[in-house]
Amino acid sequence: MDLFDYMRASTMEKESPLASRMRPRTLDEVAGQKHIIGKDKLLYRAIRADKLGSVIFYGPPGTGKTTLAKVIANTTSARFEQINATVAGKKDMEEIVKNAKDALGMYGQKTILFVDEIHRFNKSQQDYLLPFVEDGTVTLIGATTENPYFEVNNALLSRSRIFELKPLEKQDIKELILRAVYDETRGMGTYHAEITDDAAEFLADVANGDARAALNAVELGILTTEKGGDGKIHITIAEAAECIQKRAICYDRDGDNHYDTVSAFIKSMRGSDPDAALYYLARMLYAGEDVKFIARRIIICAAEDVGCADPNALTVAVSAAQAVERIGLPEGQIPLAEAVAYVATAPKSNAACMGISKAMEAVKTRETPPVPVHLQDKHYKGAEKLGHGLGYKYAHDYPNHYVKQQYLPDGMEDEQFYFPTENGYEKQIRAHMERLERESEKEI
Repeated sequence: MDLFDYMRASTMEKESPLASRMRPRTLDEVAGQKHIIGKDKLLYRAIRADKLGSVIFYGPPGTGKTTLAKVIANTTSARFEQINATVAGKKDMEEIVKNAKDALGMYGQKTILFVDEIHRFNKSQQDYLLPFVEDGTVTLIGATTENPYFEVNNALLSRSRIFELKPLEKQDIKELILRAVYDETRGMGTYHAEITDDAAEFLADVANGDARAALNAVELGILTTEKGGDGKIHITIAEAAECIQKRAICYDRDGDNHYDTVSAFIKSMRGSDPDAALYYLARMLYAGEDVKFIARRIIICAAEDVGCADPNALTVAVSAAQAVERIGLPEGQIPLAEAVAYVATAPKSNAACMGISKAMEAVKTRETPPVPVHLQDKHYKGAEKLGHGLGYKYAHDYPNHYVKQQYLPDGMEDEQFYFPTENGYEKQIRAHMERLERESEKEI
């Protein structure tokens, strides 16, 4: 390294973004991901022992994929090379492989190759790496936001262990935020800034598991906020909301506001108020609520509160869930809104819900009587000798495709679990069942 390289490295260390400066240097500094780097986990032991094989880190942005690679670089005795698949070509890989062979042959030193965004490599690029990964010339560390089972060659996958990184917990991100604000060595401590607890809470919540987003907001807030009368920079929730470009709303995915909003959302649909239901949908979407969670609530409401009064409600809700999963946000909010409006304005009945609850109670609290003999399965050899299925009346052989016979077990013949209401389609169901009953009595 010449003088200019040294000066450039020193400048970059000081002037690099906060998220880069705060990147952990050791395993113990890594936030979250204890499911893979806990002290009793395989990856932790492999890194500490410097016995790491080829791995692929898979997870959303800001979860620490590159961070783990950097930690490995700081702890390994192997050479560490890094490329980004979005810009690297075959020539770059050929140079790395050549240097890796030289280091292994002359010094017995292994090479770790970190490929960021490995899913952006095409098939030929991945195929080129394969033999060198296979013979140990390079140890591959791949990082990807896409499912590697879909985007990475099977041959590479078979020679690598897959580790899925999860979004960071809110408390992990909050700790990073506080460390970044007050750390004078790698953080923003020399700026003499202070951040309120509710601002830190808000940033940690809105970041939605992405540490980089939270740290970028902290850095922008400190660099752009004027000092107060006490000579300090004060980061309140107003500055935090502005810096992360999201208005602060009372919504904590782990707290009362979350459950209150969800409760109001469901009750608005149940209460046939589409305006309120759409408003609470918007609040949840804006706050970053998981769309799968929202879709599940709509499906449950369609089944529990609309039921057979409008059987199409469940179809609409399920279709909306599938649609939002396929197209994502922001467009996914449209099918969700359609489903919410449909469920909210549909006629309501909880008869099916009450029916299964009553039936479950009967199953749990009573002795289980045998299935009536005439309903028992007769589609096997010897069933007739046992009398199974004898006397069964095939409904389609009778007028209206209905015949009165005992379906419930003995002792439960007169039990009723489903009571259709007078709402929506259930009114037709009720009339239909009453008509069948009347006409069957005439035939008797």
